[in-house]
Amino acid sequence: MGHVEFVKGHGTENDFVVLPDPDGSIDLDADEGLLVRALCHRRRGIGADGVLRVVRTDAPVAVAAGIEGGDATWFMDYRNGDGSLAEMCGNGVRVFARYLLDAGLVAPGTHPVATRAGTRWVTVDRTGPVTVDMGPAVLGPASTTVVDGRELTGVAVDVGNPHLACVTGTDLEGLDLAAPPAYDRSLFPHGVNVEVLTPLADGAVRLRVHERGSGETRSCGTGTVAGAVAALDAAGRHTGTVTVHTPGGTLLVGVDGATTTLTGPAELVAHGTWGAALPARV
Repeated sequence: MGHVEFVKGHGTENDFVVLPDPDGSIDLDADEGLLVRALCHRRRGIGADGVLRVVRTDAPVAVAAGIEGGDATWFMDYRNGDGSLAEMCGNGVRVFARYLLDAGLVAPGTHPVATRAGTRWVTVDRTGPVTVDMGPAVLGPASTTVVDGRELTGVAVDVGNPHLACVTGTDLEGLDLAAPPAYDRSLFPHGVNVEVLTPLADGAVRLRVHERGSGETRSCGTGTVAGAVAALDAAGRHTGTVTVHTPGGTLLVGVDGATTTLTGPAELVAHGTWGAALPARV
């Protein structure tokens, strides 16, 4: 393959390879997402939890994906580290907006970004945290999961992608989240992100997450929102502001009944060119 320009970024250590591809000419689906898996590999690649492809909403690949640009010029084509598609990524969309600003594609302010979960409005400035309107988080039924041999009960939360958020008194530090947790496949036919978090105390929780297609990550934006909504619900509340401490850093979630917001850092740390030959498999 030819050379591919990339940018490396992260939001609370949830890290991404950003691929500028306005016309959507890079084939990310070939060989079951081999390029994505190669880029994200921690030893043989750049290393990341996922890939954020920067595509114009009027590019054929975006149109074919059913993306309706509306007010949005740019589509965040997000891929998990295993090459699979994902609807939305809260940390990723902040990094995406940081890239658009850094590249001169938008000015400081509030801008729409098209995603597979719909349009998200992101507020970004030259410095400081980035805020994204994540849309409403919809509570679903209770369900169980098995994490590190322990059965935990959680609540389904739809943040444009599926989550099972488990508010628990179990010691978070002692849990092994490397292996995919077991879950109810009839409730989550397309897989699920599983969060384990502490009960709400003084407006804050601690949270860890296993993301489908990526494994345990240092942080997860949509998972942070799901966890905050579940923590408020467990405390008998439906609105509020929750500080969420993840292994990768701290995020602030606002829940007002109509929508949710996510505020946190987004940093670009490297620019480069990928020119390695693709392995036969990853």
